[in-house]
Amino acid sequence: MFTDLAGFTSKTHEDEAGALRMLREQESLVRPLVEAHGGRQVKAIGDGFLLEFPNALDAVECAVELQRRRSETKPVDGEPPLPMRVGIHLGDVQGAGSDILGDAVNIASRVEPLAEPGGICLTSQVYDQVRNKTPFQFQRLDPKHVKGISEPIIVYSVVLPWTSTKPTQSSSGTPRLAVLPLTNISPDSKDEYFADGLTEELITVLSRLHGLRVIARTSVSQYKMSPKPVRQVAEELGVDAVLEGSVRRAGTRLRITLQLIDVSTEEHRWAENYDRQLDDVFEIQAEVAEKTAAALRLELLGSDREALRRAPTHNIASYDLFLRGIAAFQRTADEGWTRHGVEEAARYFEAAIALDPASSIAYAYLANLLIAASDESIPASEVRPRIPPLVSRALELDPGGGEAHTARGNFALQFEFDWVKAEEEFCTAIRLNPSSMTAHAWYGILLTTLGRFPEAVTEIEAAMELDPLFRQLPAWKVRSLTYARRFPEAIEAAKQLLEKDPGSQSLHLLLGRLYTKVGRPDDARPEAESVRGLVLGATLAVNRALLLSQLGQPEEARVLISDWERGTGPHYLRPSYVAALLTQVGENERALEVLEEDAAKGGRGFWIDFRRTEFDPIRDNPRFLALLAKIGLVP
Repeated sequence: MFTDLAGFTSKTHEDEAGALRMLREQESLVRPLVEAHGGRQVKAIGDGFLLEFPNALDAVECAVELQRRRSETKPVDGEPPLPMRVGIHLGDVQGAGSDILGDAVNIASRVEPLAEPGGICLTSQVYDQVRNKTPFQFQRLDPKHVKGISEPIIVYSVVLPWTSTKPTQSSSGTPRLAVLPLTNISPDSKDEYFADGLTEELITVLSRLHGLRVIARTSVSQYKMSPKPVRQVAEELGVDAVLEGSVRRAGTRLRITLQLIDVSTEEHRWAENYDRQLDDVFEIQAEVAEKTAAALRLELLGSDREALRRAPTHNIASYDLFLRGIAAFQRTADEGWTRHGVEEAARYFEAAIALDPASSIAYAYLANLLIAASDESIPASEVRPRIPPLVSRALELDPGGGEAHTARGNFALQFEFDWVKAEEEFCTAIRLNPSSMTAHAWYGILLTTLGRFPEAVTEIEAAMELDPLFRQLPAWKVRSLTYARRFPEAIEAAKQLLEKDPGSQSLHLLLGRLYTKVGRPDDARPEAESVRGLVLGATLAVNRALLLSQLGQPEEARVLISDWERGTGPHYLRPSYVAALLTQVGENERALEVLEEDAAKGGRGFWIDFRRTEFDPIRDNPRFLALLAKIGLVP
């Protein structure tokens, strides 16, 4: 823990005697409270202290008591005491006599100035330890860039009970909102898709509001089957407000009930019942967005109002099919992009387009679906010809559609290897829709490919902020650090993320492979054992086989290779996966042949996998370098 007195330097220039008196008063307050909470004063630093505690809870409780006592201190000669700032971090330190050293000390020193005068800031490591153990509320702040640390850090402030007002938005002034899955109370249970699709559409419409960050569907969807109290949802998602409600559909009649809840007070900002015809659904969405903007004190510009009023279609039958497509899209994404699921979703989008050829959003969703599924469950060569006409038509119909620009950027990234065009389109998509998790995530992946690793981590963390429970994003953050060969940082990131999501198989496998890179096989083996014997999808099965190979157990890798060569395996494996497996069993020449054969057929996996450490045995081979040059990349 670091403390300091806000405004002490200025006070010293104005009244040196008074400043020194305040310093002595601070010391007489701090020392006994720190000792009472099991801590120790390491040293005094100017107008503050470096303090050490045996656990995070004692540190936070001591900090709150310090600020409470400070707030109750009466003015001396009519002059109130200088407010104190407190910053807390959790980590290992190294003793140096009576002093302590290490990264944890440096980070704590950078966190303390982020606190408001009279406030307390703590890192996510501390928050994770104390959030369910204290009666205090915490406000998640926007990621902070601090001196000497390459990646932004996640910081929370403690909402002190005696403060006159409670914060309702992030420190940047940008409120964060979660739209919980709407409950289907229709007479026909088969209308569940309508509630799911309408939830997604509300997220999309609200995401068009500049000055608001809206949590993505993948993070809120879990609350459909396991609802939780609003305060718990807010803590898990880091939001300031929650929109929840129900939808009842009976023929062409709709009844939608919605309420916006302020998390800090658990009071309603607004609540409304909409009894309308099905044709009015777009008007309802626009009204909800405008009411939400007003409740959160957002200024709506003319462009915002225009975007909110832009209906995706004027054909209700087409819209119904579009919502069915969204529901199928969500299911197949959750189930690992099965071919059956992809084809089902595609049929709905195609049917929606057939009824309304002017529905830009249906073209954009279909294009993004095919891009996401290519080389996952369907060979890229099979879907590639279908995508450009869809993207072109979506942009032609709606040049301001963020989803269409995301699709265009993704096609440029994954099929054309046009890195400049991809960056241009992703930036446009983010400008149009700052809450687009997909655009931020793919932009981060593009930056990783280009070797711009600090920028990549920032974008991936922005996506994680928008979709905090989406498991693939933390793994991409670790991969970006791994590809940068920053193995110790990647290990720490993986361990921290696993504390929050201990069931993530991909993170366990990544951590195990990282341990092998730094010569810690004994630490790697438990990570491999945690997923041994499980039935895994293609990507996880490959990563498990790679980890076991690196631990001297290549049997699974050889089985996957053999199945792929015979075409008998349970999964579609992209050739770059197979090439990585081949290098791990010592077949470098065959690995190069597989990569070259895939490139000749127009395969797209190499660009996303070429930075894998498993390719280090062939990375300097002229044939490998030629493959990179072919797609416009240099080592």
